[in-house]
Amino acid sequence: MKVRIGRLERALPYLAASLIVFGTLIADLPGIRLRESGGCLGGQQGAAGVIVDSKGVLRTYLKQDPTGELSKAQIAAAKASLDGKLAQKSALRKVSLQRLEKAVAAHMATGRQIPNDMKYLAGITRIQNVFFYPESGDIVIAGPAEPFGENIAGRAVGLVSGKAVVELADLVVGLRSFAPGGRGTKHIGCSIDATQEGLKRMQDFLARIGTQANPADPAYTQFIVDGLRDNLGLQKVTIMGVSPDTHFAQVLVEADYRMKLIGIGLEVPPVKIVSYVERADAATVARNAMQRWWFVPDYQCVRVSEDDLAMELVGNGVKLMGEDEAVQADGSRRTAITQGNLASQAFISSFTAAYPRLAEKHPVYAQLRNLVDIAITAAYIHEKDLYGKSGWQMAHFGDEQKFPVQTCQAPVEVETAVASRWKGNRLMTPVGGGVSIHAMQALSPQNLLQDEKGTVKKTYGEAALKNLADGQWWWD
Repeated sequence: MKVRIGRLERALPYLAASLIVFGTLIADLPGIRLRESGGCLGGQQGAAGVIVDSKGVLRTYLKQDPTGELSKAQIAAAKASLDGKLAQKSALRKVSLQRLEKAVAAHMATGRQIPNDMKYLAGITRIQNVFFYPESGDIVIAGPAEPFGENIAGRAVGLVSGKAVVELADLVVGLRSFAPGGRGTKHIGCSIDATQEGLKRMQDFLARIGTQANPADPAYTQFIVDGLRDNLGLQKVTIMGVSPDTHFAQVLVEADYRMKLIGIGLEVPPVKIVSYVERADAATVARNAMQRWWFVPDYQCVRVSEDDLAMELVGNGVKLMGEDEAVQADGSRRTAITQGNLASQAFISSFTAAYPRLAEKHPVYAQLRNLVDIAITAAYIHEKDLYGKSGWQMAHFGDEQKFPVQTCQAPVEVETAVASRWKGNRLMTPVGGGVSIHAMQALSPQNLLQDEKGTVKKTYGEAALKNLADGQWWWD
């Protein structure tokens, strides 16, 4: 897969004859079908997440909560820790980036960890607007907000809707990618790729076993599944444009990874999505075919005021793309000549249409959308030279020594997992995806939307800083 703000790809190898193989990169889940609905995986109540072990291998985990009591207690404790307006919903909460940086720097100077209201940007669940006020020099982000806290898997979510909240560490990673005085990062992303050696071993393995398989023989089916997994081996993770040891990078990888699980039928999503395996016709799949899916932003997502002082992010933010490749005998890949995989197209269309609802139910997809918003926000600040106009040098947030964000174990590899599925007398063994974000593309003239009705400018005026107290960095 490639997650990158530029082009994100992810490989799904699949082969066919009497045997069809899909390739998808999953961690530690061979042959397990996951169901995730309302925090439920495989019929067990809890919250899902990922961890990266000491060797850099990404794995999934489930924090079990069979009675729901742990979650209830976590929510109650989080609500009790919030004071005043932080415990209330807001249609549009505003945060001054310079004032926030000053408050964070002052707090950290005391040797204490920053509090959760700073860490989670006062509960903003999505960046909706960017404003610049020349009189005060404030660069302001704004969006809907609600009471917030960490769920039992450690994921920061709104306590009313369950949506992921925007995290300061992710915002800082995005801002550094378009830092003052720099040229701006052309692409941000990651790729998770089967190695050429692994693909060749897989091809050799399939050649050795031939095309005969018996649906009534579960032992032989498992033999094929194990052989595919072992011969493909570990998949390599590459992070581009951001530091790989950040939460930002881990979200990119996890979102791609889970999308593939849905596509190949290993994870049942909490909303209706037509998976690839539901539609795949074994008889039409070429033996050396390979499918790639990747996320991209909906680049027609920025509406700007005439004076460029205000911007609004609109739309669903994320959609899915795909294409076919062919795997050669030596394990190399090339774009397939034949296109038009109807099963893949059905999955892509279904996933894109369901994405807004999926993001409401599964926090990682809301987190991915937040990263897209962050990247475009940072690109807008850089493109409009709001750093120069405001005189903000990002002295604290821009310095890893002063504000560390490289605090996670970098994902280096993921394990290949294979799940089997028979269709008639053909065995389908799915293993599959990607993400691509190109922030500057959203600001190109052909994609920018004009504020024809003046709604962005009107919101800008209503959001202006008025009588803020000393040290105050957010307001409703």
